[in-house]
Amino acid sequence: MTLRPAALAACFACACLSGMLAALPAQAGEILELEDAFARVLRAHPDLRQMDARRSQLGYERAQAAQAPGIQLDASLENAFGSGDLRAVHAAEFTVGLSSVLERGGKAGARTAVVQGRIDALDNERDMRRLDLLAETARRHLDALAAAARRRIALEDIRQREEAVALARRRQQAGASPASLVLTARAALAESELGLERSSQRQATALARLAALWGEHSPSFELAVDAPPALPEIAPIARLEALLRDAPELARFADQRRIAEARLQLARSASRADVDWSLGVRRLEADDDVGLVAGLSIPLGSRRRAAPGIRMAEAELQLLSVERESRSLSLYATLVEAHGRYRLARMEAMRFEDDIIPALQRAERDARAAFERGAAGPLEWTQLQDSLVDARERQLAAAVDGQHALIELQRLTGQPLLATPAPNPGPTP
Repeated sequence: MTLRPAALAACFACACLSGMLAALPAQAGEILELEDAFARVLRAHPDLRQMDARRSQLGYERAQAAQAPGIQLDASLENAFGSGDLRAVHAAEFTVGLSSVLERGGKAGARTAVVQGRIDALDNERDMRRLDLLAETARRHLDALAAAARRRIALEDIRQREEAVALARRRQQAGASPASLVLTARAALAESELGLERSSQRQATALARLAALWGEHSPSFELAVDAPPALPEIAPIARLEALLRDAPELARFADQRRIAEARLQLARSASRADVDWSLGVRRLEADDDVGLVAGLSIPLGSRRRAAPGIRMAEAELQLLSVERESRSLSLYATLVEAHGRYRLARMEAMRFEDDIIPALQRAERDARAAFERGAAGPLEWTQLQDSLVDARERQLAAAVDGQHALIELQRLTGQPLLATPAPNPGPTP
């Protein structure tokens, strides 16, 4: 199963689907494609709506950061309502004026740059979350397909066990086999029926987990296919390593670096002191005169006080470089591991499909014919039936493990990675 290019493009193209729309419940008997599941998740998942709300909040914060310092209206009354000598010597003075702060060093631009960097980082985070949701949807869809395939294997196993019971009963009626052979065949049939019930329950659980991604509690849809796709050839590890350099998880460090650089610029702007200014008029009650009042206030030692903040912002930039390098190594290790898992799973699935299962099927048919003729006992036939069921389950497990590895590779790189398209025969029935 691949995250198709259209779905991957939806991860990185903003506003592909509105996150405010409610999920549309599946209709009874509806056939659900993987792309339909992608669309439902992108419409309804609350994580995306939460990020939309956070972006609106950051937009208001950016508008607030861009504002210049406000202008204050100041008024003061001095020497009024005194007593004694104060009232005799001094006359009341009334002053009214305006005051504000003159920012220096580009502080408003630096504040805006910090918030804008957070907005850009949130956009990238939302794209990453979209990709994570698509990957999780693909995983759960794959689990549902695997559960359906296991149910098919259980049904085939029951068919074989029923045939064994019928043959054992005929042998008993002919006097060629004891009653214990029939009882043993019935016990094996009952165990296979238990496996079918287990598979049916797991399939229902897998479908419920898939539907839970878009908030549907009682899924009534059916999957468009009932088996995991085949595992085609994948791109070589060298190409994947090149794609990893632009991986979404590493792209976020570029956003964080821009934020850190904006914070450094803001810290440096603090080294240039702001100027407090005031301008007004004063009225002297004794002489009924009016005069101009003006003032400036400049704090001293701004460069010394700003130095720790600057060094802290510089250290943050250096730390981001180290963290990116560490994360790059970790992602590469995960990439190599997932690539190796895919190749191994593909090799196992192909060997089961091309060699092991066909050989076991021929052997099972020969053993059945020999048992029916009385030329062999039931043990060999029963063992071959068990081996055939086990081989089908192991083939399915390899196919599922390979698909999980492929989904992880696509999540890491954000790209479709198949080198060549392939048909979809699914596991051998």
